[in-house]
Amino acid sequence: MSEEGKYIYCIVASSQERNFGPIGIGERGDEVMTISYENLSMVVSNHPVARFVLKPRTVLAHEKVIEKIMQEYNSVLPVKFGTVARNADEIRDLLDRRYREFMDLLNYFENKIELNIKCEWKSMDDVFLKIGKEHQEIKMLKEKIQQNNCESDTGKMVELGKIVEQELMRRNEDAGDAILSALKRTAVDYKVNKVSSEKMFLNAAFLVDSGREREFDNIIDDLNEEYGNEVNFIYAKPFPPYNFVDINIYPENWEI
Repeated sequence: MSEEGKYIYCIVASSQERNFGPIGIGERGDEVMTISYENLSMVVSNHPVARFVLKPRTVLAHEKVIEKIMQEYNSVLPVKFGTVARNADEIRDLLDRRYREFMDLLNYFENKIELNIKCEWKSMDDVFLKIGKEHQEIKMLKEKIQQNNCESDTGKMVELGKIVEQELMRRNEDAGDAILSALKRTAVDYKVNKVSSEKMFLNAAFLVDSGREREFDNIIDDLNEEYGNEVNFIYAKPFPPYNFVDINIYPENWEI
């Protein structure tokens, strides 16, 4: 039988012992609760001390607990997925040793939320059609290929493909920079992440004071009005600051 430990979700500024119900990771109905040291608490549930396999279902369960905690606290520090302590004493010892670090982070992220935006072209066919019509070098090369009936000319086709690819990259960068510039004015910080498809040209997270969330929403509305015929805006909120802090606790950190 596996040794039972304490699975850690996040850290909050509280000395109050709390129980958030049987919502723990692992589908065993484990109670999620706090373990406190002075005015710091780690939010935990029982879980076997084992190496975790990264699965969408378990990652989602981890995030759902953190987002529930966020509803009750003004500042939440997410802890890296799969972090398990052997017992409550290890947790209190770590809170003691890293007390100032955690308190400084909690103070910084107080009343701040993460807002996520993804932008993608509605139709890649329309984008490529515009590129072909508006880019003079592409127009000339396409006409030359058609006039000479040389679709089989590999060199010219490769050249055409490279120019189209470069123009698409430029358009993606220009559109992404314009949208990013408009949104980051209301943000304390922002992070640009990798895109996940050819259609997507911006995937960004913004750290925003909760009092300015409505202002951010209004900018999204304005951008949607300006670019809405060509661009899909995928807007998700609010989240804990996943993209701006990720507390790592390595095995050697557990010292009693």
